[in-house]
Amino acid sequence: MKSKKSTIESARSTLKLEAEAILNVAKNLDSSFENVVTNILDCKGRVIITGIGKSAIIAQKIVATFNSTGTPAIFMHAADAIHGDLGMIQVDDIIICISKSGNTPEIKVLAPLLKSAGNILIGMVGELNSFLAQQADLILNTSVEKEACPHNLAPTTSTTAQLVMGDALAICLLEHREFNEQDFAKYHPGGSLGKKLYLKAKDLALTNEKPSISPEASVKQVLIEISKNRLGAVAVVDVDNNLLGVITDGDIRRMLENNVDIATLNAKDIMGKNPKVIDCDALAVDALDIIKKNNITQLIVLEQNAYFGIIHLHDLLNEGIV
Repeated sequence: MKSKKSTIESARSTLKLEAEAILNVAKNLDSSFENVVTNILDCKGRVIITGIGKSAIIAQKIVATFNSTGTPAIFMHAADAIHGDLGMIQVDDIIICISKSGNTPEIKVLAPLLKSAGNILIGMVGELNSFLAQQADLILNTSVEKEACPHNLAPTTSTTAQLVMGDALAICLLEHREFNEQDFAKYHPGGSLGKKLYLKAKDLALTNEKPSISPEASVKQVLIEISKNRLGAVAVVDVDNNLLGVITDGDIRRMLENNVDIATLNAKDIMGKNPKVIDCDALAVDALDIIKKNNITQLIVLEQNAYFGIIHLHDLLNEGIV
């Protein structure tokens, strides 16, 4: 078994080789890359991405990145393509074929079939004199000097080069399409990332009760309202639903610690008069920012300056915003 030092050295050597491969991909970018981006932007169909072996796995990741950033894409396994899946290709589609060698048996069978259909064929290839490179209309150069594998066999630096080339394409296309945060949220509604981009303060407040009380309410009434709604706070409002203040369970504890005669107090006597608030149309992630900065657990939500509801830190935790 290797010593700890040699293990770390091995890992650093691998990472260094892969970093150099990425820099090499950047150095090799040329007008062909620009032409690929232009053709995809002009494409009226989809981007079909194909490959075999490890290149097929990279193809699937690039498809996922394209789809989530505004470029419609479909994965087609190179082996399945020659057994029926070629039918998924439509006349307006563009095809990206990924292969390190560009000379695998499946690619040699597939490439001429793709060409015969008249679609633009883009070869993401590591060997510029390969069969795929010769067949392709455009080439994305993902050449690497050697794999990180000490035997120069296991696809490592070559698949890294393919992966970053896919990312470079996706981001260039995203920027050309002016794909923004709102667009991104449409394609990521279910995850915490999407929720940060679309979930609003009112969406959270509507899931809670709306505790409120008049300024003349007794301390007993305040306690009942706070306990009943389990938000740890109650808003003090006037007859027009304008926010006057807020009373939290912390305010109640501090009042009791002062040994005052609670029989003589009303809600207006113990409320905080400058509570932290947020507009109902603000993003939930902004509510989290206010809660964190002010070290509080509840936040009052307003709609056109009128009391709308309360957000609790637990609401943000439950939605995965935190």
